[in-house]
Amino acid sequence: MDGEVLDRVFLTRVVEPGDELAGRWVREFGVSEVVRRVRGGRALPGVSARRWSGLRARAARAEPERDLAEARAAGVRFVTPGGSEWPGQLDDLADARPLGLWVRGRPDLRMWALRSVAVVGARACTEYGAHMAVTLAAGLAERGWVVVSGGAYGVDGSAHRGALGAGGATVAVLACGVDRPYPRGHTELIARIAEQGLVVGELPPGDHPTPSRFVLRNRVIAALTRGTVVVEAAYRSGSLVTARAADRLGRYTMGVPGPATSALSAGVHELLRGGAELVTDAAEVIELVGDMGELAPVRRGPVLPRDLLAPATRRVLAALPGRRAAAADEIARGAQTTPDDTIARLYELTALGFVERHGDGWKLTRQAVMSVRTGSQHG
Repeated sequence: MDGEVLDRVFLTRVVEPGDELAGRWVREFGVSEVVRRVRGGRALPGVSARRWSGLRARAARAEPERDLAEARAAGVRFVTPGGSEWPGQLDDLADARPLGLWVRGRPDLRMWALRSVAVVGARACTEYGAHMAVTLAAGLAERGWVVVSGGAYGVDGSAHRGALGAGGATVAVLACGVDRPYPRGHTELIARIAEQGLVVGELPPGDHPTPSRFVLRNRVIAALTRGTVVVEAAYRSGSLVTARAADRLGRYTMGVPGPATSALSAGVHELLRGGAELVTDAAEVIELVGDMGELAPVRRGPVLPRDLLAPATRRVLAALPGRRAAAADEIARGAQTTPDDTIARLYELTALGFVERHGDGWKLTRQAVMSVRTGSQHG
């Protein structure tokens, strides 16, 4: 067994995820020296006596060989920085980089992370939020993108289900041991993710989640992916932590708008006001995070019959009064053209059903009046 791997497994029992002081120790002294000191050597710099005592107490109970054996029995592997399966983008976390990741599932984490998007949001989401999460995730999965989320209730679970339902790839990043699905109500879902995708976490087998671990887990979701989409979020939502972490890391930060009256969209709207990108479907997400040329389709309203007219003919049509007949010279002045040109275009409009002759005047047909009204509504 590689000594550094064993040392990193040991430290996952001793220090909390995202501990930047411990990360600095590893960077400055090396993993083996940190392990030696924690096991009984001189205290490392920057730590209080009380905290050092706590770390030593944890170290006394750590059994890395047992953790690895339990992981193997559960079909879990331990991936370390610099290894062939390590996603290099996690190195952007600097001293907050994970010591390693416990991975459950067959696919290669590094390869999957290269083309991945985080879809996160409120646990107590609305039907709208659940629908948007499912639709976005399914659309991303169908286009070959990996959907990453946190395995929680609400938006997270909907995103995972959307990707799975489309036969696509999804990764759940947990705030506990990957052999202990949390929340309990998602045991079946997380088992399905492990079968069809990947379940990932920083904590060793059997470890439990805490509020702080949920928050720290979010930095991994942000760093692992090319961008983060927040579907629904109140002002104090944990998913906004993920979005802000993504922004700090230089990843794309995106939000799905919702009703202005919804408290569960208030956090997303604040994110959008702060400069996040507004997205409404998978194509718009991919336009941001994808390769050059992966553009979303141009959004247009319906094509109306008058849109097919030549510009000069449209000007003549627009110059006709809405409720009365008008002489050709009056229409010509409104269209800024000659009476002869106007009369020729009026006959064209008559043949197309837009205009009808009334003695010496010309008047819009009922069809044309409705077309003008409809056009103004779409304009």
